[in-house]
Amino acid sequence: MNEHTLRQRLVTLGKRLYDRGLSPGTSGNLSVRLEDGWLTTPTNSCMGELNADEISKLDWEGNVISGSKPSKEYFFHLAYYKNRPQAQAIVHLHSTYSSAVSCLKNLDDKSILPPITPYFVMRIGQLPLVPYRRPGDARLGDDVARLAPHYSSLMLANHGPIVTGRDFDSTVSAAEELEETARLFLLLHGHEYRVLDDAAIDELREHFGVQWES
Repeated sequence: MNEHTLRQRLVTLGKRLYDRGLSPGTSGNLSVRLEDGWLTTPTNSCMGELNADEISKLDWEGNVISGSKPSKEYFFHLAYYKNRPQAQAIVHLHSTYSSAVSCLKNLDDKSILPPITPYFVMRIGQLPLVPYRRPGDARLGDDVARLAPHYSSLMLANHGPIVTGRDFDSTVSAAEELEETARLFLLLHGHEYRVLDDAAIDELREHFGVQWES
């Protein structure tokens, strides 16, 4: 897609996320890679009311080329793009269930959500927890840079998820899948439940190229 089309797509899918209640108020931010830089949602913008012309365009040093001032969290988007070439788009949300899981204690360090559905394994993969930093803390960029080569998605402690993907549409869908998995996980909390075993995950690896370390 060209820049004009991607700007319009940010508006359309941003509203979809907002209408589903996954980005309340002015929370969260979106971005997508271009040939000559990248686009991201402006600071303090509501995803339900994005303006295509005001979406920020930045270069690979984080300088604004056009549009409004970018989100204060633009730096962790940049860290992901620089350290994960296959990441073509990023969705960061403060969605309810995912954010709730990000506040829980005593979760698996390899993936704070277990492999309870094949779609979580296929679209998100293992989901490590990034230690808490205050919003806008530049050290978060270093945390993301360290993990980005190994994981397509991360969970920020007491904050919310960062999801990347091969294009903007599939990244939004993956973020929605993550929220649904978090909801299922919380519904199952306190119950005995079944996860996908190694054989099931191996089958997903074979058929879909899934990356999930045993």
